[in-house]
Amino acid sequence: MELTKKGHACVRITEGGRTLAIDPGAFSEEDAAAGADALLVTHEHPDHFHEGRLRAALEANPAAELWTLRSVAGQMAAAFPGRVHTVGKGDTFTAAGFEVEVHGELHAVIHPDMPRITNVGYVVQSPQGPAGPVFHPGDALTVPGRPVSTLLLPVHAPWNKFSEVLDYVREVAPERAFPVHDGLLSDAGHLVYGRNFGPQGPGTGGAEYARLAPGESAAL
Repeated sequence: MELTKKGHACVRITEGGRTLAIDPGAFSEEDAAAGADALLVTHEHPDHFHEGRLRAALEANPAAELWTLRSVAGQMAAAFPGRVHTVGKGDTFTAAGFEVEVHGELHAVIHPDMPRITNVGYVVQSPQGPAGPVFHPGDALTVPGRPVSTLLLPVHAPWNKFSEVLDYVREVAPERAFPVHDGLLSDAGHLVYGRNFGPQGPGTGGAEYARLAPGESAAL
């Protein structure tokens, strides 16, 4: 499998000519959803859910399908009957040949005075290839409760701090972590996070931390 960062919280996973895109939102590159065979959205915030980009992708590829939680599916299903699927914690399904598990239920707390919305994370694995599972938690520090090889790590958000994120990496214990939810970081911010999650930091528990800039890819 090949993993490509498409800006902020969006990644594309490709294998055998099939492409799955997760969270092509407003902070992602404009082509983040284009050409995808399957689309996954973790929650309704605009940096993860861009209705126009999803619609364009579904219209351009009549075989493409979308899996997401109810708050997003309700905005998309009428226009694409039979192609928008509502999912929740504990569900499993196959999307563009990838096996997907749904984990988590709620967005992380931004502030007690702000209502929490729903949020799900996705474990994605190829049933054919040797690459281990990839986990995208969306906007939450959900522990999937099963081994994952690659963690897409939300490093910078109004709802988190470094100590919590580092402890999260240690608890999930992946082989590698690629940062996501980093669209608001400057170049200096990326350097700081790279140092803190790298050998100079307090230690990730063995997980390798490596940044992918928008448009860069890594083989899994």
